[in-house]
Amino acid sequence: MRRITATAEAYPMATTSATTGTGPVTVLPLPGIGELTEQQVRGQACVWDAVPLSGVPAVDLGPQTAARAGSPVRWFPRGCPSCVASRAHRALLDHASSCEQCAGDGARCGTGLDLNRLIRQARRS
Repeated sequence: MRRITATAEAYPMATTSATTGTGPVTVLPLPGIGELTEQQVRGQACVWDAVPLSGVPAVDLGPQTAARAGSPVRWFPRGCPSCVASRAHRALLDHASSCEQCAGDGARCGTGLDLNRLIRQARRS
């Protein structure tokens, strides 16, 4: 299992911060905690497609803090490698379309490099 560190508040939607080698970068939007099952909140199922993660590779998206029933709650999302790779790929496409560094020389953009690393890490899981 690969660990992606994160700190974000999940009011209707959280964003996880991934550390993939060169530093933290906010990359993957997470569903709001109110939309998730207990298994997804506990990291026992993929936060996006609810596939059970017991006995299969998973990407740890790091602990999150969210408001649930008016009280702060700590939750522990994880994703299946295919969902993480897919979302990181979409985030890379969104980022690159508005990034001058990516348009000129993608090797100079830390965010683009981190997203590419995250895609590769998720696919290796």
